[in-house]
Parts: sequence; structure tokens; C-alpha cells
Amino acid sequence: MAFPRLAGMILHPSSLPGGQGIGDLGAAAYAFVDFLEKAGIGVWQVLPLGPTGGSNSPYQSLSSFAGNPLLVSPERLMEERLLGPDACDGAPGNADQVDFAAVAAFKDRLLDTALENFDAGRSSVQFAGDFDLFVEAEKAWLDDYALFAAARNFFNGMAWYEWEDIDLRLHRPGALREYGKLLARDVRREKFRQHLFFRQWRELRKYAGERRVKFLGDVPIYCAHDSADVWAAPEFFQLDGDGRAAFMAGVPPDYFSVSGQLWGNPLYDWRALEADGFAWWLKRIRAALSLVDMLRIDHFRGFEAYWAVPKGETTAINGKWIRGPGQKFFDALKRGLGEDLPILAEDLGVITPGVNRLRLDNGLPGMKVLHFAFGEGAEAYLPHSYERNCVCYVATHDNDTTRGWYDAEGGDYAHLSREVIDLERDRARRYLGRDGSSMPWDLMRLALGSVADTAVLLMQDVLNLPNSARMNRPGLGAGQWRWRLTDEQLAEASWTGLRDLVDLYGRQPVKPDRGAVEDVEAAAEFGEGGTKADGSEIAVP
Repeated sequence: MAFPRLAGMILHPSSLPGGQGIGDLGAAAYAFVDFLEKAGIGVWQVLPLGPTGGSNSPYQSLSSFAGNPLLVSPERLMEERLLGPDACDGAPGNADQVDFAAVAAFKDRLLDTALENFDAGRSSVQFAGDFDLFVEAEKAWLDDYALFAAARNFFNGMAWYEWEDIDLRLHRPGALREYGKLLARDVRREKFRQHLFFRQWRELRKYAGERRVKFLGDVPIYCAHDSADVWAAPEFFQLDGDGRAAFMAGVPPDYFSVSGQLWGNPLYDWRALEADGFAWWLKRIRAALSLVDMLRIDHFRGFEAYWAVPKGETTAINGKWIRGPGQKFFDALKRGLGEDLPILAEDLGVITPGVNRLRLDNGLPGMKVLHFAFGEGAEAYLPHSYERNCVCYVATHDNDTTRGWYDAEGGDYAHLSREVIDLERDRARRYLGRDGSSMPWDLMRLALGSVADTAVLLMQDVLNLPNSARMNRPGLGAGQWRWRLTDEQLAEASWTGLRDLVDLYGRQPVKPDRGAVEDVEAAAEFGEGGTKADGSEIAVP
């Protein structure tokens, strides 16, 4: 599917400003939509929206279907009188880094209070019926997730493959019924939190759609080992008899890491998935597209061949490539979702002719990252080499900020010699015809002026921030995913400069027709995979 000629911006909701220690789906999210509209930017790219585990990584979510309760806005709950006016007293402050432990403790208390007020009938909004409809419409994933989350708390945060009850660990029906009764109150609590997230998200999406801002979501190819996905469907993953990953996902040594990246996720049993018609994956993609307009699939090359690291390894060096499902997988997606898949392929890293062929045969745009464009042999990332059906990024959430990249503040370039770094910087200056004094905006101009159908920018680059504002450093566990905008930064960000470039290079969003708006409004009703709560079909844009 060819993406329209648009400009986009990467900013995860957790990075928004706000007074409760983490960005959420409240006033700052709506203000950011307003900023994008004024700047003429038609795509808001977010990272995966699921609940995060101990690493706080959106790419190691506890569920591929659930939303992250930490993103629920307390202010919006106050508006509905699910919380009192002083509920946020003592909240974590609006620092430029998220303190996840403090935020989780604070949000737990608030969301429990919201449920108590809901049960007591204190809300100013009558949405008890909506809650019941949501629970029924989403039960295909919600029942398992809610019990998984409740049991995880019951077992003091242990991963499911360490739970003391082996029958529950193995997802046996008798144990599910037993623990469903034992933990009924906690199960309902988890369902209520999901209801709040989905309600707030769909209201934000409707607001954005009315302002010609689409959402580009993100689906990691792999599921976290400690997730409701793997616990509830172990037959689709390569596990040993104890539920441990027999082979782990990762990538070999590359640009980001000399020892590769060992992610630890269990690999799929693609034969089992194929025998089931890839139905599990179809449900996953449909669920994601009920929340966003387009999807980036992280680590696309894993569908052609994947790096398998045996259990017990501590780095990704001693893995091997194994052939993936290939075209059979995408044929199944097209049968289920239609020929024009709204999917962006993350095709970075070690890319073979087979990976390129799989992407091109399915008409999927790939990614071009300008930070990668000025090294030796990297001409494919330079704009003069682009085909239109691609998405140009100045940088991604995994990269240095452009100021950090140009100044070589360690980060991605810590393992390179000064000579190599200086050659890249010289090549960048000569290609741009600039002296490097305004490199973030020079690269944004280059991206927006390229023939790529969509050009995506980093909010950190709009603000000319150093590497201390970086979102993630691949391969490092602790301390990632914490960066936040401040209220002052968002207020000072130059939308006028962005709008000038967007208009100059013809990337203004096209005003949607009424039919598309009605589809977005219909998608805001509860229902799985493009169905209304009453079961009738809707078109998901």
C-alpha cells in the first residue's frame, strides 16, 4: 500500500508533558494534536501501546491486545467524576524523565479509586452499559489478559512460567475457572482499566481524525515471553517443557551493537501458525488497526528469515538464520484484511535480496533513515536513491537525536574511530551544502523535500535537543523509555517553521470526506477488529 505524501512526527504518549509523572491521554495529548494540525503534520507515530513489564519497554509488552493503564488520564477521570478534585495531590512531578515505579504506584491507587466510584454510581457519565459492551466485545483477548494480569499480581510479579500452580501455568481449563473465581475482583479491576484506556484512546483518535491527523502504530514482530499472548497460546511458540524459550529472538552484530542484540523473546512455531491459517496473527493485526490508521511492523525481515539463539546464550553472537513463513504469511493477511495492507515494513539491519523481494511483492513501503545515509556504502539511504513508496526518517526512537548524532556524543558512534566519524560528518555537510550549524533542521528539510511518500521527524530534533533526550539505546536494559517533553518545550516548539517546510514540499494532509470521518467515529464504538458493538461491520480507515 502506498502511503500518502505526508509529514509525520514520532512521540510516544508517555513522553508528553503533564503533572502526574508520565505523559497520558489527557490535555497534553490534545494539545499535541493541535500542534501537529497547526504544523501541517498529518501523522502522529506512536510506539506500541500495550502495558509494559519490568523493563518498561513498549516492545516487551504484557499483551499485544491490551492498552497501557499508565497512559490513562486522571484529569479526564475527574471530568467524569470517577475521581475527586484532590485525587492528584501528591502525584509524581512533571520531570523530564519518567519514574516508572513512582508512577505505577500512584496510578494503581487512582485507578482503584476510580473503580470504587464507578461501582458506587458516582460518575457523572452513564457508561456502565459501555463497560459491559466492552467486556463482551473484547472477551476474545480480554478474559485471558485480565486473569493473566491478576494472577501475575497474586504471584508477586513472577513471570507466568515461574508460577507455583503448574495447572495455571499450563493454562488448563480447570485452573482457569478456579483462579477466575479466586481472583474475580482483581480480574474485574483489570477489565475496568482496559475499558478506561480504550475509551480515552478512541476519544483522542476521533479528535485527531477531525483535525486530519492519522496515527501510525507499531507492532513488534515478537511477543514478550512473560505475556498473556504466550501464556494463553503456547502452541504457537517455541517453548520447552517448562515453558521457557527453547530458542530466543535477536539480531546478529550490527550498526547498534558489536555483540548483536539478544531480545530473549520466544520464537514462533511458524508451522503451527500456518496450520491454523495464521488466525492468531490476523486477530493481532485487526486489533491493532482498530486503534490506529497504519502500522509499522518492527523487524519485518523476520518474516523472511529470523535469527535463532539457543537457550542459555548470553549474547546474540551464536545464533543462526532460519527461514520464516515468507509469502504464505502475507497471502493470509491479504485474504483476511484486503489486498492493500496499511503496513510499513521496518526493513533496517541485515537486509537480503529475499527480504526486499518480500516487501516489494506485497507493495509495502520500507524505511530510509538519514542518520544511516552518510557512511561508507550507505547510498541506499540517500534521497537521490529513493523510490516514492517508502518512508523517510531523519532518525527513529532507537537513534541518537540529530544534535547528538552530529556532535558524536557517544551513543551510536561510541565504537567508531574519530576518523570515520569525521568522514561521515564531512559527507553530510557536502551533501546538504551546509556548514552543520543547524543540522537537525537541515536533515528535516532533506527528509520533507525527498520523494518519499511520508517523511517522519523526531520531536527532539524540532527542539534541537542533545542525546540526554534520547528515547532508547538498543541493547541496554535499564534507564530507557523515560524521556519526556516539558510544558515549556511544547509551548516553545516552532510549528511555524515546520508548517513552512510542509507547505513548501507539498505534504499537507488532505481533508477527509464525510464517509471517512463516519468510519472513524464508528471505530470508536467498542468492538473487535472492525465491528461495532452490535456486531455490524464498519470500515476501519
